[in-house]
Amino acid sequence: MDEYILTYLQDVLDAINELESYFIDYPMQFENFENDFLRRSATERKVEIMGEAINRILKIDPTFKLPNAKEIINTRNRVIHGYDSVTPEFLWGLIIKHIPILKHDIEQILSKY
Repeated sequence: MDEYILTYLQDVLDAINELESYFIDYPMQFENFENDFLRRSATERKVEIMGEAINRILKIDPTFKLPNAKEIINTRNRVIHGYDSVTPEFLWGLIIKHIPILKHDIEQILSKY
């Protein structure tokens, strides 16, 4: 596998792990997150990094198999370009549902190398 692709995959995993660290000993309730500007902003930044890294992977290898790669890039684009449509509910859904799945997928790929 291309060394740049491995680097970008690791960047995605690092962003996820850093994001998870923001929620250690944090009461995982939407109401807390909704009012926590710093965590919401940090989540947006890590989503940008994940999406950009995956975008770079697909530029190197458009056939690279990563479930939901296009959706992840679209999410990054929404956070950057449609910032006014990024709600706390949207970000919370990423944290609770989508990012754990992405982490699993990335770990599966990296475990082969």
